[in-house]
Amino acid sequence: MSSPRYALVAYVQGPVKDFVENLRQELHPELPHLAAHLTVLPPRVLYGSETHAVEVLEEICQHQEPFDVDLGEVETFIPVTPTVFIRVGHARALLDLHQRLNATSALCCAEEWEYLPHLTIAKMSSEAQAQQAYLAARHRWGQFAGSRCIHVKELTFVREADSNRWVDLAGVPLGQSLVSGPRR
Repeated sequence: MSSPRYALVAYVQGPVKDFVENLRQELHPELPHLAAHLTVLPPRVLYGSETHAVEVLEEICQHQEPFDVDLGEVETFIPVTPTVFIRVGHARALLDLHQRLNATSALCCAEEWEYLPHLTIAKMSSEAQAQQAYLAARHRWGQFAGSRCIHVKELTFVREADSNRWVDLAGVPLGQSLVSGPRR
């Protein structure tokens, strides 16, 4: 049996969440429900225990103040993967946090692709489907009247249960400790 994979995400709330999840359901209804999220650390195998990884996350994230990211335009990763996404603009805090976390021994990973902050709409089955989904998503996103700013104040450490299904393991607040009271 292969080792489980883990990731770190920031769940998106409000109108952007509703927009992405509804659009994903329209474009690719056979996919299981996947909550709208920004990926901070892409899937990886841990070098150590889940407990140790959560401790490292707490230590680093308690020093990271909550931050805002602005959403940009709809794009696609074609031809690398048939994925349609919304690019994150003005993401310095997200990029810095990714770099700090990925440099720790517990969470380190030689990532397959360069980290590009984004909000996935859908990973389609083929390039042709992704092209159609891209055009539909770009049109719909152009009509979206809600705020395109996401406030990130908590991250969630997740483990892959099976293909396209993830289990939440721990919420990790930014700018504070997971444990109440003074630290010793």
